[in-house]
Amino acid sequence: MKAVQIIARGQPAFVDAPKPALQPGSALVKALRLSLCGSDIRHLHYLPDERYPTPIGETGHEMVGIVEAIDPAFNGAVKAGDRVLCLAPDHRAMAEYYVAPIDRLLPLDPATPLSHSVQAQQFGTVLYAAKTLPDLRGKSVAVIGQGSAGLWFNFALQKLGAAKIIALDLKAYRLRYSKAYGATHAIHNADESPVSALRQLCGGQLPDVVVEAAGEVEAIHLAVEIAQPGGFVLYFGVPRFDWMDFPIFDFFWKTLTLKSMVGTINDPDHACTRQALDYINTGAVDVGRMITHTFKFADVFEAYELHRIQDEGAVKIVIDMES
Repeated sequence: MKAVQIIARGQPAFVDAPKPALQPGSALVKALRLSLCGSDIRHLHYLPDERYPTPIGETGHEMVGIVEAIDPAFNGAVKAGDRVLCLAPDHRAMAEYYVAPIDRLLPLDPATPLSHSVQAQQFGTVLYAAKTLPDLRGKSVAVIGQGSAGLWFNFALQKLGAAKIIALDLKAYRLRYSKAYGATHAIHNADESPVSALRQLCGGQLPDVVVEAAGEVEAIHLAVEIAQPGGFVLYFGVPRFDWMDFPIFDFFWKTLTLKSMVGTINDPDHACTRQALDYINTGAVDVGRMITHTFKFADVFEAYELHRIQDEGAVKIVIDMES
């Protein structure tokens, strides 16, 4: 099979690899669509030196496909021929085939476009992370970063009853999506002071809750800067680096509550991912609006670079494995 492997920092390559063998309790899934995520940028460019070259299939983890073979001892909801959302927390799914434990496969609604269904992986992760937030009813929440994760947070925060959902991004074009997904206000913090703009929107105060959904060093620092004293900060964006400076005194002085959250692999029965699929299948959220680019698998390196530089109006990028 054809697969991607990062042979050195910032250098993905196509490799020929053996088609993976079916394992007990697993299924062999032929990939149909993948989409790119901020964590892919970390894997491509920011892992520790000793992690390169990476295992074959890295980097890709938001994947839908068709079950080609399944452990014959399994008798359950998934069978050969089914289209499934495949959870791949090891990031090794950027390949024509992937072997996954059967309990990480979620059946898809055939009426939903595959490029829409694949978005349930990240959406479900956001819903799972949102469960760790305090009671948001009547509260103000700032969301740093309006890529797909930030947009999903806008939606989730609206469902949780936040009174103000304030989107921040350095890219003006991304803010144009914010209100469609639930934001009540938007701040282009490349052009205006986020602190001043937030105080104006929050009656002289800063937001009660801050969600950081970018992973950049500047965004991680900004989360502390714009949080209200005594407030809550959720770090969701995958950090680019293992080590970085942190505004510890400001964090300490503000007596902030800090929480990080990544992945849904421990979510019982993948409940949040199933909820995400339900929102998408029923049309409760317009997932297609955020999908701005689709690339062939042969052009995935171009897609990686576009995702990294956030140019050409890119928000969510899909890789079509069939074309």
